[in-house]
Amino acid sequence: MTTYGTIPTSQPTNASSPLDYISRAKGMGRLALDTRRPWRELTDIHSFSLPPRSFHPLLARIKSNISYFSMNYAVVVLVIVFLSLLWHPISLIVFLVCMIAWLFFYFLRDEPLVLFGRTIAEGVMLAALSVVTLALLLLTQATVNILVSLGVGILVVLVHAAVRKDEEGYTDLENYAAVGER
Repeated sequence: MTTYGTIPTSQPTNASSPLDYISRAKGMGRLALDTRRPWRELTDIHSFSLPPRSFHPLLARIKSNISYFSMNYAVVVLVIVFLSLLWHPISLIVFLVCMIAWLFFYFLRDEPLVLFGRTIAEGVMLAALSVVTLALLLLTQATVNILVSLGVGILVVLVHAAVRKDEEGYTDLENYAAVGER
């Protein structure tokens, strides 16, 4: 097959320049943010109601909302932690360095991480990055600030997940309850 006179429309992919990596990182960042739900949907006042009185429907509502709004909730918790670190510049720098490490080692990887000839599982990488991030932040003398901000962030997420209605989850829950009564 000859290709005389044709003009290539794309660059060869064997050369990996920093610009290629940044472009790929931007694309993967957009893909990750695509799983984020619209903020209007998260804050729609008409979708709030009192939480169920029994434990299992409440737990089902919380699980459903956390899985549906997981990216939004992660952003909320990270913003709360970030805001709490504004008065601790060293902790803020460590936090930003850890976020870059998360981007490179967890969010922007195309293929599994191989260390000493062994493939590192995604769950192991998640746990390791979490422990390292928390340990480094706690070493910056902002322990109480970080733990309180994490607690506040988790509390905000749990309260929102408990009071936000989830119509699809309730239809499944009602079907489950109807089957269980038989």
